[in-house]
Amino acid sequence: MSFLVCQALHKTYADGTEAVKGIDLVCAEGEFAVLLGPSGCGKTTTLRMLAGLEIPSTGRIKLAGDDITELSPTERDVGFVFQFYALYPHLKIEENIGFPLASMGIDKAEQRRRIAEIVERLNLRGLLGRYPRQLSGGDQQRVALARAMVRQPQIYLMDEPLGTLDADLRLEMRELIRVQQLESGITTVYVTHDQEEAMSLADRVVVMEGGRIRQDGPAATVYDEPADLFVAHFIGSPGMNFVAGEIREGHFFAQGLALTVARNLRAGPATLGIRPEFIRPDDGGVLRAKVVMDEYLGSSRTVHLQSKYGRLLMRVGDEQVFAVGAQIALSWPAERACFFDPDTG
Repeated sequence: MSFLVCQALHKTYADGTEAVKGIDLVCAEGEFAVLLGPSGCGKTTTLRMLAGLEIPSTGRIKLAGDDITELSPTERDVGFVFQFYALYPHLKIEENIGFPLASMGIDKAEQRRRIAEIVERLNLRGLLGRYPRQLSGGDQQRVALARAMVRQPQIYLMDEPLGTLDADLRLEMRELIRVQQLESGITTVYVTHDQEEAMSLADRVVVMEGGRIRQDGPAATVYDEPADLFVAHFIGSPGMNFVAGEIREGHFFAQGLALTVARNLRAGPATLGIRPEFIRPDDGGVLRAKVVMDEYLGSSRTVHLQSKYGRLLMRVGDEQVFAVGAQIALSWPAERACFFDPDTG
């Protein structure tokens, strides 16, 4: 069932900047959707329009069947978590958490009940009498999350809430957010530029670029079947390798390279894409390359290669070591290759 619906949503600022260019987005009730993309792609502007902090230039927003396009933030039943906590420095933690409830006119007994419940769920006991400046960044973000959740809104909106935290805290908070969302069943729209964060959290990943949605689907589909060259390059760390060539009679040809195509594709110019983890050293491989650099990453290695088709990256296990300057032959499973139109992407 469609719970959140954005129809032809567009945002142009007074200076003529087009931040969002007519996107359509539908989220089911209870779904965790992540807006993913580089800086300036329009994901935060989209989130702010959902929250009522920005009014769309054109388009409509519906939540649980109600048109909320013109409503003010206070009239929308949303819980917003900001990147930089946005806690009130003069209020103690208990007062920060309870502030939305007081603003809603909820009676004191119910406020205490809800605060106690969320404090227990997010393990904030012992912090209620402190001020925000007395907490670590991770605890401050936990409080910001509690303040959004205590309202029991129809939808959570989260704008890069883990962006300022170090790696260990990001992992801990990522787990906390997903567990709490699953337990509550509240629809969530989450903004990030961190693809690992997006892939691990999302029921559905919405990849944005240039104010438009480039692909929208389950994380595995976006990774394995990218809709275009941008998604193929942006998703993955590192992104997909590309080789320019053409398709003829069921084969891909590129400067002496001839590969069988595992699907029925039209003839003509094509760009082959293959993820680094699918490339493997193979004495019988038809593609040859020189090792430029071998990066040790703990559990794996990223090998930088130079070939006549351009630079390539190969992801292998940590036990495989390659000498700089070595010439190696490469291959990959035909079914793992993606093909793109070089003109349209």
